Amino acid sequence: MKRLEQILRIKKEQLWNVVIVGGGATGLGIAVDCATRGYKTLLLERSDFAKSTSSRSTKLLHGGVRYLAQGNIPLVYEALHERSLLIRNAPHLCKPQAFVIPTTSIFSAFYYTIGLSIYDYMAGRLSLGKTRYLNREEVRKSLSGIKDLKMQAGVCYYDGQFDDARLGLSLARTAVENQACLINYMRVNQLLKNKEGKICGVEIEDVLEPSFKQQIYSQCVINATGVFSNEINQMDKDDSLSLVISQGIHLVFDAKILPNDNALIVPKTSDGRVLFAIPWHHKLIVGTTDTQIQNVAYEPLPLEEEIDFLLKTLNEYTTRKVNREDILSIFVGLRPLIKQKNKASKNVSRSHKIHISESQLISINGGKWTTYRKMAEETIDFAIAKKLLPYQPCITKELPLYGYLNNRDFKDRLCVYGSDYRAILELEQKEAQLAQKIHPNYPYTYAQVLWALEYEMAETLEDVLSRRIRLLFLDAKASNEIAKEVGIFIGKYKNWSKKRLEKEIEDFKNLTKQYCIKGV
Repeated sequence: MKRLEQILRIKKEQLWNVVIVGGGATGLGIAVDCATRGYKTLLLERSDFAKSTSSRSTKLLHGGVRYLAQGNIPLVYEALHERSLLIRNAPHLCKPQAFVIPTTSIFSAFYYTIGLSIYDYMAGRLSLGKTRYLNREEVRKSLSGIKDLKMQAGVCYYDGQFDDARLGLSLARTAVENQACLINYMRVNQLLKNKEGKICGVEIEDVLEPSFKQQIYSQCVINATGVFSNEINQMDKDDSLSLVISQGIHLVFDAKILPNDNALIVPKTSDGRVLFAIPWHHKLIVGTTDTQIQNVAYEPLPLEEEIDFLLKTLNEYTTRKVNREDILSIFVGLRPLIKQKNKASKNVSRSHKIHISESQLISINGGKWTTYRKMAEETIDFAIAKKLLPYQPCITKELPLYGYLNNRDFKDRLCVYGSDYRAILELEQKEAQLAQKIHPNYPYTYAQVLWALEYEMAETLEDVLSRRIRLLFLDAKASNEIAKEVGIFIGKYKNWSKKRLEKEIEDFKNLTKQYCIKGV
């Protein structure tokens, strides 16, 4: 998957069946759906794939325990089935994860056991494991590092876990394998309309080479830009769909704070949300919050009260006091939610909505990573129903995603590469420099950096260290420490000028500061 090859293709081919604007979970899922149905498909992303919301999730594939409590049965049922399909189709990136809810009373434990048994029943044959009641001793064995007074009893149930940015890349490569054309850093500046006022294409501009501009024509244009949807809708002069933007922050700690393979879940915090403490890539992710915001940005900032809330709630459970100094990284994601009257963002449904404007721009909003495949299927079925595309059946339900490899050890440093892991090992064996670690405390090597540049369309230092290799999300300080050395390696490969190299390193170092806790 090389960017130059994709650009050469759009220079030759200007007429497409479908143009998708947005390269997050939704857009990438639609690209796979379109391409595998046989449509000539083009996806345009003005930044990097999964740059925004889609790389900043809680890393869960779940039906939604909280949504079950709210009575949103259809959403939970759909998500539970999609969760299991995804684990089956991408077993190198997605896996079952055990969750333990410690309770202060036996009654509460029985209450959650009954509710989560319904959760299992709804999953049917796609259940990931049977919910079970835990007595006090079983909870202690399941959750090291939790205060005794919080563990009178408990319940264990199963959901899914994944690497969001790497799944985005797997979707991108799956789409390209099926003849789709995908380009990152390609901005849509304008929607093109025919004499009848119907959308017939887009005008694009290369963010990395602004001198390149082109008009692209298509039967169907889909706005899958998530929290940035309003920008595309404004080009269409359509303001009929209202979104609520909510942000959630996540704190990353050393795994020794809760040294468990099981995840901790607090089903009801003081603000009514669910708190998760989840093992991920040998670290511990704690989240999340739900704060309604007005301004949308690629790099949203955490609020001090959000950090304090998560630390306070976590310390109510952990035997070891957790301080701000223990935070290795902090990342913030934005959620595009469909506005519902008189509802706070934490109570707004995570279901999705498909909309078509008078000019026939299709927009898809809401939803979550777990249901991306179903959202994509419904979006293209919607376009077919509106006679923008000829009928072709969806085949993604049983489609293995790029890199598919079963029975992988998730503790293996190259697990997320799936079937590509052998090629990376070969690079390391052939050249000593490529076998060197990029940081002494982490297993990532220069072979993985080269792989990102050669085959994963990484264009910047941030692309490599944030979404191809997840170091920025795991340890912001460590990322800062290696910025210069990795930047020089990338610059040599891409033949960057001295000015470009210095700017890449400076920009990334400044970015890492946003992922570090202030004053530490």
